[in-house]
Amino acid sequence: MRVARLVTAGLGLTCVLAGSVPASASTVPPPASAGSSRPPLVWSSCSPQQEELRAAGARCTRVTVPLDYADPDGPTIEIAVSRIAAKGGHGKRRGILLSNPGGPGGTGLANTLHLRPALKDAADRYDLIGFDPRFLGESTPVSCDPAAPAPAPGPTTTRREDFDRSVRDARDTARRCQVHGDNARLLPHATSRNVARDMDAIRAALGAPELSYYGVSYGADLGAVYTQMFPRRADRIVLDSSTDPTASQYELFQRAGRPLEESLDEWAGWAAGRDAAYHLGRTPARVRASVQTLLDGAERRPVVVSGVRLDAGALRLVLRQFIQHEEFDPALASTVHDLVEAAAGRPVEPGPELASMLELLASPELADSMVGGALFMCGDRGWPAGGWPGNPETYWRNMERSRVSQPVFGPFVNGMIAPCVFWPSASHEPATVIGNDVPLLMLQARRDNNVPYEGALALHSRLTGSRLVTADIRSHGVFGLGLDGLTPVPCADRAVVGYLRDGTLPDADLTCRRTEETP
Repeated sequence: MRVARLVTAGLGLTCVLAGSVPASASTVPPPASAGSSRPPLVWSSCSPQQEELRAAGARCTRVTVPLDYADPDGPTIEIAVSRIAAKGGHGKRRGILLSNPGGPGGTGLANTLHLRPALKDAADRYDLIGFDPRFLGESTPVSCDPAAPAPAPGPTTTRREDFDRSVRDARDTARRCQVHGDNARLLPHATSRNVARDMDAIRAALGAPELSYYGVSYGADLGAVYTQMFPRRADRIVLDSSTDPTASQYELFQRAGRPLEESLDEWAGWAAGRDAAYHLGRTPARVRASVQTLLDGAERRPVVVSGVRLDAGALRLVLRQFIQHEEFDPALASTVHDLVEAAAGRPVEPGPELASMLELLASPELADSMVGGALFMCGDRGWPAGGWPGNPETYWRNMERSRVSQPVFGPFVNGMIAPCVFWPSASHEPATVIGNDVPLLMLQARRDNNVPYEGALALHSRLTGSRLVTADIRSHGVFGLGLDGLTPVPCADRAVVGYLRDGTLPDADLTCRRTEETP
């Protein structure tokens, strides 16, 4: 199991930690003047940090784009771009293929290269183009003032104390991001619509009439934004694990509560059948009770693991990350066992999953990714991000009400206050309204508890030229799962590869199972 993917896969982690994890304090170069003409691209070796790209023989460049597309002759920023040339011979090259790994806040300079093994022979037909979205990674960056060291939770606490601390952290993050460098001028331009415009600027700079694209999670929603804004320039588009385009970001988090609880029920049944290994209970109800007792206790007295105090919010975050994929069920059971033992005051040596999670939650790399997520979560006014109630008490009331039907994850998804409530620089752009007949391929896991299946159906109904491939699994993301050591869904992978290679969409929506009968 790759714990790095596990920790960063979901939108929830990006949002909940953005208020409490310090950001990088690197200096933001001031945007330059756009000038009267676009200089030619200069390709060179990728940076030493891009080991995978360098090993693959990729070349890198920077595309200059307007900071504000409403002011095309004004200040500019740079977008970092990578390219691996197509292998197809004359007449076989299709064009360019971009991708986005989600987040929001995920960097993507090497992402399309990462997809190449799953793309199989379809990859040979495209120049594989990676890019870091504006203000992230090697593109013109945005960072925030460093946070003061956060005090650890005390030996005792209450639910209200935990919530109030999250509000203070969120307010402080918003303040630190506003006052740093030139951020007051830059932050209003951290929008998904501007990232879509940057994608089209990359297309134009490469001299391509159209672009093809694969995006997962937030990246899927970003792809839908692109097809809405530039429908005639969208070639072969794949949207993997998308959301309801009529919902605000806060509503999307709230809607995850029910499928999360259902996934916990599914896991509890699995763990109950393995009580001899994990000692969490011989029935699903007893396993559930073990989890609930753990959380209830942590809301009064944080759990101490290896000298680290974890309050109930941190425990829910850990549960939330492990429950996403059914293949993580053993890791979740092992982690809950360790936490139950620690809560009982027994000495615990954390298992590798919990130890890795604790290490990653405190890593500088993760801290940077949290700030990147906040830029777009809070910068957009509406879908695919944005849309946050302005009163912190709204979150508190929703958290408390949710406990009746969603006792484990309700407080988590309803308490996603992050820094967005206090974000100082909102975009003036409207939310993107979806509704066209651009042909494209959609993928969705039926039991996705990060972006629920109903959201994909809502997007599918508005993208009338789309075909939907449903995977009957619990997972966030469907295509190329084998790249991350997970069990692939063969028929879904074939649908993507066939579409990108030949341009052939399925005749109708279809459902794939993870295992296939051998003829």
